[in-house]
Formats: sequence, C-alpha cells, structure tokens
Amino acid sequence: MEPVRENVPGASIYTVSRLTGEIKKLLENRFPIIWVEGEISNFRSPASGHFYFTLKDSKAQIQAVMFAGQNRKLGFIPEDGMKITGLGRVSVYEPRGIYQVIFEHMMPKGVGELIAAFEQLKKKLEAEGLFDEKRKKPLPFIPSRVSVISSPTGAVIHDMINVMTRRFPGIETRIIPVPVQGENAADEIASALEIANQLADSDIIVIARGGGSLEDLAPFNTEIVARAIDRSAIPVVSAVGHETDFTICDFVADLRAPTPSAAAELIVPVKHELAALCAQLEARLVKGFSSMLANQRERLQNLSKRLVHPGRSITDALLKLDDITIRLTRALAREIDARREKLRWMTGRLTTGMPSRLLDSGKQRLGQSTQRLYQAMSLRIREDTSRVKGLSERLNALSPKAVLKRGYSITRRVEDNMIVKKPDQAGPGTRVGITLAEGEIECTVDG
Repeated sequence: MEPVRENVPGASIYTVSRLTGEIKKLLENRFPIIWVEGEISNFRSPASGHFYFTLKDSKAQIQAVMFAGQNRKLGFIPEDGMKITGLGRVSVYEPRGIYQVIFEHMMPKGVGELIAAFEQLKKKLEAEGLFDEKRKKPLPFIPSRVSVISSPTGAVIHDMINVMTRRFPGIETRIIPVPVQGENAADEIASALEIANQLADSDIIVIARGGGSLEDLAPFNTEIVARAIDRSAIPVVSAVGHETDFTICDFVADLRAPTPSAAAELIVPVKHELAALCAQLEARLVKGFSSMLANQRERLQNLSKRLVHPGRSITDALLKLDDITIRLTRALAREIDARREKLRWMTGRLTTGMPSRLLDSGKQRLGQSTQRLYQAMSLRIREDTSRVKGLSERLNALSPKAVLKRGYSITRRVEDNMIVKKPDQAGPGTRVGITLAEGEIECTVDG
C-alpha cells in the first residue's frame, strides 16, 4: 500500500516505484542499443549461466549482465581484467534501483576502429534519412523469383534453398555469387545489386551471409553497399550474420532477418497452409453463396404469394375508397356537432363573465374583506397593547434602578471599577464609588 500523500499545490509527488519506473523508461528510450567498452571486474557466473560483472575505466564503473541465451554464442570466456567492447542496452533493475548495461554481444577490445567507423557511417546515413520507415518497400506476399546475393559455396545458400523449397515448391531462386568477405567484397555486393535491378525479373533480393566477427562483416558496413541497397527498386532483405549481429545493411534494407534461414521463412509462406486456407475460404464461400441463394429463393416465393391480379387490386381499392368516404362523412358530422356544443358552452361562460357582473361581485367581496381586516387589526392592537404592558411591568420589576429605589446601592472600587461583594475586596484606605437610586458618592474605607 502506498503512503498517504498530502496535496502540495503546484507539485507532483512521486512514489519510489513510480520515480524508478520513469527513470527506467527514460534510460531505455534514450539508449536503446549502444556500443560500450571497458575493463571487466568482479566477474561471476552462477548456476543460471548468466554473466554478472562490473565494467569500468579510470573514472567510472557500471554494473553489467549478459544472459545465458546470449553468452553461449561467445567465442571466449570473460575474466577479470579483460578489456572488451560490447553491444547492449541500458536498463534499470527496479527492485534495487540500480542502472546497468544488458549486453547482447561482446568481443575482446581491439576492433575499436571498426566500431567507430560503423557508428560514424550509421549516424551519417541516418541523418540523410536512409533508415526511415517511409522509405521501406513492402515485400510481395508470394514472390515468383528470389535473387540471393551470397557466396555460392557456403551453407547459407543450401539452407535458404532447402527452407524455400520445403515451404513453397516452385518458387525460382537465382543465385548471384559474390565474395562475402575480403577487400573487394563490398564492391562485388554493390555490383550484384545493380545487376539484379537491371534484370528486373525478381520480386525480392536477399543479401545473405553467415555469422562472423566484426572484421568478417565489414563489407556489409560500407557506404557503397548501403547506397546500392537504397537505390534498389526491388525490395531488399538483409540476412547477415546471427541474430545479435547488426550491420549497416540491416538498417538500410527493407526488412532485416535474424538469420538467412529466418529470411527464407519471412519471404516465403507455407504453400500447404495457404492451400488449406484457400480450401477453407472456398468452402465458406460456397456455403455462404448457397445460403444466400436459398434465402433469395424463399423470399421470391413469399413475394409470389403476395402478388395479386391488378383488377382485384382496383376493386379492393374502390371498396376501400367507399368505406373511407362514409367514415369521413360521419367524422365530419360529429366534429360539427362537437364544435357547435362547444360554441354554446363558451357563449354561456362569456355571459357569466361580463364586466358589470364581475364588478358588482368584486365590490361585495371588497366590503367583506375590509370589515374582516378592521376587526382583525383591532383585536391584534388590543392583544399587543396588553402584552407590551405586561412586559413593561416585568422589565421594571427586574430593573436595577427599581432595586436601588428600595434602598440598596452598588459599591465599586474606583481604581479598577470592580464591584465589591466581600469586605476583603476593599481594605482600609481603598477609594470606592457608591451608586444610589439617585446619583453617586465617593468614599474612603476606614475599616
């Protein structure tokens, strides 16, 4: 139960939980995903498999956590004193009121230049609007041809083809082979995008690559690839790396898939499920159409029964007209009689309410009312006179002057005007004033 709070004008009083919740919301909205580097200390990994540690530098430190689902993908074991660079988000652990970084990915420090270049390019392209949702092109529901830009020798291509073939047999897949890492990989990927757009016979372009280090994913963090994706008239799906890997390609593409296999699932529906849905919709359509036909047929039969010969309708209308004429004539006669009777009644009332008769009646009532008013006023005056006389006698009997006239007096001390009721209230030498029935005297007490 929250404590009772007084109303303070112009102030908003927060409870601890509400304030902590607002801070949590503010931090998580301000820092949704960031790169952080520092040195690990106080590293511990309990039975749950989560990593808990402190990340620090020469001037500050912050609590950090990496959950078991993410740290299983690491290629190394963190330890105290290790300097790392990680991708995560800032959050607040409300029960203790501490803020912390929840890491999604970590790597030993040494790739700082790549991260700096990544962030610089990301800010530049974001400022130009290449990441805006309004620039994203919608994907077709069922593509007829998919162009995949990837290495032809990797397992990525085979996994995607297997998934798409299993989900929707018959969709054509075109492979545009490119190197997915190395010095010329970015130029090759950009050229492949241009080729796919020149051919203009694919519904979707997928850029695919398996997981790897930040150096391995460097071609997908280049401006030339980002610009080529933005210029593409065909929707582009980015399927680069694992779920925790983020590249510039992901932000510019029309859709980001966590993995290449997930990309195949996102762009290709399951054919047999669509067939079952179509069969279900067809059955519902047939059933609904049959029901509509039955209802219309029944309605037609009912209307046919109600349809009569025109001659019969005219005869019925003539009979109805005669009946209405007779009823109208009778109603008119009754209305004339009623109005005539009302006229006689109103004439009688008008005669009764003539001004001369009303004036005589009013004079008579005025005389009677005047007589009653005179009698009532005379009685009230006698009663009030008797009552005032009695009150005056009682008032005179209670008046202090009447008491003084019977020989009594009132003694007051001159110095403070206090009434003397006891001898000890006015000792010898005290000046007193004595109020008599007529006038006052001043005395000095001798004893």
